[in-house]
Amino acid sequence: MKIVLSTLNAKFIHSSLALRYLRSYARPSFPQIELVEYTINDVTMNLVADLYKREPDVVAFSCYIWNIRETLDVVRNLKKVRPDLPIILGGPEVTYDADHWMKKHPEIDVIVIGEGEQTILELLQVYQKARETGQPPALRDVNGIAYRDEEGIVRFSMPRAQIEDLDSIPSPYEDDLDELNNRVVYFEASRGCPFKCQYCLSSIEDGVRYFSLERVKADLLRLINHGVKTIKFVDRTFNINKKYALEIFQFLIDNHNGTVFQFEITADILRADVLDFLTENAPPGIFRFEIGVQSTNDETNRLVQRIQRFDRLSRTVTQIKESKKIDQHLDLIAGLPEEDYHSFRKTFNDVFALRPEELQLGFLKMLRGTGVRARAADHGYVYMDEAPYEILGNNVLSFADMQKIKRVEDVLEKYWNDHRMDYTLEWLLSHVFETPFDFFQSFGDYWENQGWSRIGHQLEDLFTRLLSFLEFSGVQDLEHILSLMKFDYLRNQKHRPRKLWWEDVLEKQEMQHTHTLVQQQVGRLRPDFAEHAASQKDYFKHTLSAKVSFDIETWINTGERIEGSYILVMYYPYKDEQGNAFVVVEQDLSVAH
Repeated sequence: MKIVLSTLNAKFIHSSLALRYLRSYARPSFPQIELVEYTINDVTMNLVADLYKREPDVVAFSCYIWNIRETLDVVRNLKKVRPDLPIILGGPEVTYDADHWMKKHPEIDVIVIGEGEQTILELLQVYQKARETGQPPALRDVNGIAYRDEEGIVRFSMPRAQIEDLDSIPSPYEDDLDELNNRVVYFEASRGCPFKCQYCLSSIEDGVRYFSLERVKADLLRLINHGVKTIKFVDRTFNINKKYALEIFQFLIDNHNGTVFQFEITADILRADVLDFLTENAPPGIFRFEIGVQSTNDETNRLVQRIQRFDRLSRTVTQIKESKKIDQHLDLIAGLPEEDYHSFRKTFNDVFALRPEELQLGFLKMLRGTGVRARAADHGYVYMDEAPYEILGNNVLSFADMQKIKRVEDVLEKYWNDHRMDYTLEWLLSHVFETPFDFFQSFGDYWENQGWSRIGHQLEDLFTRLLSFLEFSGVQDLEHILSLMKFDYLRNQKHRPRKLWWEDVLEKQEMQHTHTLVQQQVGRLRPDFAEHAASQKDYFKHTLSAKVSFDIETWINTGERIEGSYILVMYYPYKDEQGNAFVVVEQDLSVAH
């Protein structure tokens, strides 16, 4: 029997952990099982044609809020050309309202409810037996499914208990590792979550189950040795078990080989000794932490049963940031119960004050099976009928307010999270605008009013559009800000840029004079910079100069702002792994390195 397990990932670089578990569990009995991954951006009929060409006897899809619409399109059309083909759906999107999906979509034959490894194996065995005997499959004998009986009536079998011994599930990483090349690999050391946050599907499952440390280490080492670049742990609260987490952290520190690991951390319960261990021993750039804050409104957190000590979380995030070892990604959710626009503004500013490397601003989704969806009427929620079920408003947050916050999110992503102009933004947020939220809101509103949300942009456009907004806003000290923008633009280029977006570019004579000034300070340059500065031809090939209004390097090193007429010279070594270097020269021949 030929079996195809499939899903539509959000992006090509993603990989499906769920399908790999199902394959590893069923393959000893069904060696012909095949795993096929597509993306939500693929053309529906291309997917249907590809699946049809494979001539499966059974096909199963893993379903989530990000792919359910596209998956159903594939299923509907596949059933038309293969009406005899049993189609199985599973995953969190169909688990918690299986009756709805079965009745609304007659092309679905079976829905797997909850954990799927044992269920999918038994289902395949039932279909195999039906093929051998010529009898209808005895689906009622398989626990943990919704199915149609011979009259087409939707039935539910007995619930299936969770797998207690997770090590009994064969590793999804025993072989087939080449299919993970150039992809993000998802990994779990445990299943379940101890918390009951009412907007999260993890609140439905009781308890936390763990794979053995020996199993986890063996799988991780196999992936590391294969050369996997990024491994994302999907454990809902990785640090809930201190001893377990510490041992994995130590193992990865000892064996990482350059692989990057991302964890979901509950920061306010991260123990002090674990925090000290990480900030002292973690290799820079190897660990990334995703920390859900969601809201700093105590009443909102109480309503969604979220236990959080923001003071402790802040201390943890601050200590990690000061160590410069671990990048942190903090999450917010707009639209939680009883958090209005002004409360969310405070939440945003509270969290932004921690200056995380990335701040993700998300919007509440009324997921099937969650407490917030069950009690939506209590807070006047209006939300999308179809996935992703994003809210459109509630009793304290109007649709207009939601759109305003979306404009904040748009600018936040383009400017802060992409780190295109860190020095400029820090100056604006600390010295110009009342709060970070006010900056992002004002800029987002201006962006929308200019119609820029409907057209694309190049990197240079991000700088010119910010400058346009600052001029429109009547910001003072614009010459200083413009100098910071030039610095940010030049320092983030991997290669010498071919075009500049500012008007006061240096004339040829000024550039030659600047080269003379740089040569006078050659002893203070980095060796490769000094070597290229010795030749005018090499100097102009590897550098780009810009007029600035203050001595940038002195300001970066000491915080002292020395104003004057300076020229910033950015050096681009190209093949040198040291990265860019720069020097600032004063036009009256005195030089500051």
